[in-house]
Amino acid sequence: MPKPVRWYILAVDALSYWVGRLALYLIFVMMGTLLFAAFSRVTFNLSFVWLVETMQFTLVAYFLLGGAYSMQLGSHVRMDLFYERWSERTKAVVDAVTICFLIFYLVFLLYGGIASTEYAIKYGETSRTAWSPPMAPIKVIMCFGIGLMLLQATARFLKNIAAALGVRAT
Repeated sequence: MPKPVRWYILAVDALSYWVGRLALYLIFVMMGTLLFAAFSRVTFNLSFVWLVETMQFTLVAYFLLGGAYSMQLGSHVRMDLFYERWSERTKAVVDAVTICFLIFYLVFLLYGGIASTEYAIKYGETSRTAWSPPMAPIKVIMCFGIGLMLLQATARFLKNIAAALGVRAT
């Protein structure tokens, strides 16, 4: 593989790894938020409307920022009817073809996410709840996560092409 392709794969893998490792800790933010909500409700009979929505926003960030890391680790769900019986080269060819569909989907998802983020920033969009937080921050995180997933999908595509050709990608 050419050096720029190897550099791209290594850079995207490193970025996905570090963002994913940081996103792992968001589970503790979600747990703390829900624990505080339950504790305040049971102990002081106080209900905070912003706690559940904060947890939901954190869950979105956790899910989207961890997607590229999950793909890097090969943790995504795969239909394993025939896959395990195939040679490594056949797996790489099939993965390269199917990942094209994922890349196509992610491009349109990112396009819609950017348009939605621009709208949220331009018009000061807020959530339609009693708390009514601004939507722009979570939409920016959403676009970053989708963009990172797109980068990781293209890196995975390049790795699959290299494997199909019998070349080492990195």
